[in-house]
Amino acid sequence: MTRYSGQSRMLVAVDCIIFGFDGEKLKLLLIKRGFEPQKNKWSLMGGFVQPGEGLEAAAARILHKLTGLEGVYMEQLFAFGEPERDPVERTISVTYFALIDINQYVQQLTDEYKAEWVDLDSLPDLIFDHMEMVNMAKEKLRYKAAIHPILFELLPSKFTIPQLQLLYEGVYDVTFDKRNFSRKVLSTGLLIKQKDKERLSSKRGAFYYKLDKRKYNAKFNAFLNFVTDPGNLR
Repeated sequence: MTRYSGQSRMLVAVDCIIFGFDGEKLKLLLIKRGFEPQKNKWSLMGGFVQPGEGLEAAAARILHKLTGLEGVYMEQLFAFGEPERDPVERTISVTYFALIDINQYVQQLTDEYKAEWVDLDSLPDLIFDHMEMVNMAKEKLRYKAAIHPILFELLPSKFTIPQLQLLYEGVYDVTFDKRNFSRKVLSTGLLIKQKDKERLSSKRGAFYYKLDKRKYNAKFNAFLNFVTDPGNLR
């Protein structure tokens, strides 16, 4: 096999920034690193790209290995390639951020990976440049959520508008006016009102809604300016 002469070997890895929402707070899925360097430190879930494997396939494999889920929303974020980012060997990491419904997360491999959902606003120190990856993913999520309805990927099949508002407030770190937010959300035509209510949060209860999947899929890429300026909804 012909090889390029005089070139140094580099490893390629993928790291997954996995966001979830528990109905109250936005969370990040972290693991305890199982080997040196920085063994037992908090880390994103990642791994090396295998021979004959594409980047997206590698990210999907790693995500499935940790959560047991397939077909979740996943998007390539950025390539991190500073020469000294990994103290062991020159490694380029291509990052992906994923959005999953925590209610579908049925395979938490705590024995092998010690995986935990951690509140996004109180993260521990992470290994290497993983915190930089998380911060970049948060900014990308804010940008995407302003022009596309991707945050619905974090919700269960049935949810309330107050839960949706908590999710958006968690992403943008602001407080929205309830009436304005509800009016804005309902004006999208994406929600189907249900007959039953969620009554744990208040005596009056809040009606459940479901996402109109047909409209959601049709409007996903053309659905602009949902949150042009979070301050306008206060």
